[in-house]
Amino acid sequence: MTVAALAQSPHADAGATSSGRAARSPAEAAAHVAELFREHGAFVWRSLRRLGMSESDADDLCQEVFLVAFRRLDSFEHRSSFKTWLYGIAVRVAQAHRRRASTQREQPWASPPEVASPDGPHDQLADQQARQLLDRAVGELDDDKRAVFVLYEIEQLPMNEVAVALSCPAQTAYSRLHAARRQVQASVRRAAQGRWAG
Repeated sequence: MTVAALAQSPHADAGATSSGRAARSPAEAAAHVAELFREHGAFVWRSLRRLGMSESDADDLCQEVFLVAFRRLDSFEHRSSFKTWLYGIAVRVAQAHRRRASTQREQPWASPPEVASPDGPHDQLADQQARQLLDRAVGELDDDKRAVFVLYEIEQLPMNEVAVALSCPAQTAYSRLHAARRQVQASVRRAAQGRWAG
């Protein structure tokens, strides 16, 4: 779906506001969506992948996140950063996708997109193996722990924004983070022991 099609979508309401302000023109709406996507698209896609979505599903779900964000843009309360708000939407979209069990066609955690690196092949292989190990460990976490771990440890958002994005008290987010860290560390230890034993 193109940006123009996204802005023209019947779900997008052409930028109409709930506060009574005049609706955006289709051209203004398309420009606004394009700007939001340019600024935050890679973050949302990466977040969806870290939340366990396959590469092809992440593409579709990323568009869905921006549709939801566009429809609800006027309800954004600025209690957190826009990035945090988008992550909260991405978490809910990913959870809804997981509930639709019939869509589980592919193995989650296909290899992430490769990034050009000035490192040599040994360094690249070590990085790739470390990413795969982390992906497997994160993939074993339940949705709540995974969301906190990804936002705080991988995306490096402050905990107060994590709590807002996930609609939970900060203490709950900290508790989930500590449990997730223990589980990821245990998973990495098991993998390392298996590698040395085999």
